[in-house]
Amino acid sequence: LASPETSVSVSAHNAAIELAKAPRSTGLWEKFCFGLDASALQERLFVSEENVDGFLDTVLCPSFCSQSALESQPLIEVLDVTEDRIQIRLK
Repeated sequence: LASPETSVSVSAHNAAIELAKAPRSTGLWEKFCFGLDASALQERLFVSEENVDGFLDTVLCPSFCSQSALESQPLIEVLDVTEDRIQIRLK
């Protein structure tokens, strides 16, 4: 993390923490963890094609699915992610 760019904003009903990657750090962040202390962390994934595909693989087709069921699954592509919306295309 790049500590000078990190900021915290706290209000009566909300808290926001802005994190910035160090200049030498490359690639997208896959997930983050949060919680009151290290023993009670919750994990959340960022929206990406890989994370959406992985989530749908576990939800739509458990381990006992046949090969033909796997081949008939839709192709999911994450087109755009903003604060206001997520655009996903199914093929």
